[in-house]
Amino acid sequence: MHRTAPRLARILACAAVPVMLVATGCSDDDGSKKKDKASPSRSATPSATPSVKAATFTKLPEACKAVTAKTAEELVPKAKKKEGESLPASDANDSASCFWNGLNDEDAKDLQFRTLTVSLKRFVADPTLGSGEKRAETFAAQRVTKAATEDGAKDAKTEKVADLGDDSSSVASDYRKDDDDYRNAIVVTRTANVVITVKYSGAGFQGAKNPDAGELMKDAQGAAKEAVTAVAEANKKS
Repeated sequence: MHRTAPRLARILACAAVPVMLVATGCSDDDGSKKKDKASPSRSATPSATPSVKAATFTKLPEACKAVTAKTAEELVPKAKKKEGESLPASDANDSASCFWNGLNDEDAKDLQFRTLTVSLKRFVADPTLGSGEKRAETFAAQRVTKAATEDGAKDAKTEKVADLGDDSSSVASDYRKDDDDYRNAIVVTRTANVVITVKYSGAGFQGAKNPDAGELMKDAQGAAKEAVTAVAEANKKS
């Protein structure tokens, strides 16, 4: 009976403790702490992988068919390889280039040399780097900057091009090589997650006039438009 009263007092004292403090426990007869039932620990939730927009285009067209045979022939008359020459690439579905070059006629009074390069680069979505479109946008900006000094050119003229892909810029420049003066017309175009670079160069040999810069750029932009169409056609669902 004498032990019961003190024990009952301790129990009542514990009952009076606010709920928020119950976790500290109360002493039993032996003076040890009562351990409350701990709430089950939550399992660590794995961090969610950042989601990025899937790339719009999943493949590239053949680079040598990104412009029509008619356009290639008009821009590079007497090309050494009429069908164009594919340039090496580690993965043709991620990057591809085709090259044409030719001299119109060795006996012509107006001796004209032309080269045309069409390059395609495709970007996929990456959780750490961003969407394919964002990556393509970054690459296109870098390509425009590089084009301004290509072939050692100085004082290049860079302009935005309207109504060509999602974003497009042109770079016009002159440079000298092997005692001849050349002109470059470079067009960098982004269509969704693909960047198209058209480089059209020309020179007049043996005293012939250089090609008109405006006409050269107009032809380069026309080739870029065809390449944009070719990318879309290559990704049409059958």
